[in-house]
Amino acid sequence: MTIARSQQISLDHTPYYHCTSRCVRRAFLCGWDRYSGKDYAHRRQWLEDRLIFLSAVFAIDLLAYAIMSNHYHVVIKLNAEEAAAWSDDEVQERWGKLYARAADTCADLPISTWRERLLSLSWFMRCINEPLARYANREDGCKGRFWEGRFKSQALSDETALLRCMCYVDLNPIRAGIAKTPESSPHTSIKARIDGWHRHLLAFDSGQDKEGTSIPSSGPSLVDTLKCAQ
Repeated sequence: MTIARSQQISLDHTPYYHCTSRCVRRAFLCGWDRYSGKDYAHRRQWLEDRLIFLSAVFAIDLLAYAIMSNHYHVVIKLNAEEAAAWSDDEVQERWGKLYARAADTCADLPISTWRERLLSLSWFMRCINEPLARYANREDGCKGRFWEGRFKSQALSDETALLRCMCYVDLNPIRAGIAKTPESSPHTSIKARIDGWHRHLLAFDSGQDKEGTSIPSSGPSLVDTLKCAQ
């Protein structure tokens, strides 16, 4: 079952979450805008690249994503064990990849605060959305909001909810009519997995994972499930 965002994110309950962000007024600010006649599709690649980069910096594993013309979905796992295992120097190095002047601007903050932020879903989404908004506004020569309020999130409390959500996310381009198959779905995690370009994505449990570092899956493969769901 899924749990509404009204309940606070709790690692004691589940490390898995589904997040979405929409452009203002649901405008097509990351794709072809039929009203203005402008093509913003290049921003989808920028967003995908940003997701991959941040998943390597934060203690957050990337499970699934779909980047559409006016919104995006991402399914993640908060990896508390990874965050706890980092040395203080590694925490500082990672934070420095996000903010070049981190040592100066955060000198008065304890390392524990930086570590908590690198495990924070809110900070992860902030580091996705804020740079893209600035980039897009600069490109458009305007000011104002790019995203429609705060991101939305749902906790995924069991294997069934997790896999259903991943299928839902990866099938977005097909439901929207911009792709006919998972293999032809642009800017999605399922296409990355099919193409073999998925080192940035958390792997599925092959039945030999004793440490819980992969996606729990006791049924058919995600690709097979998606093909059946079309």
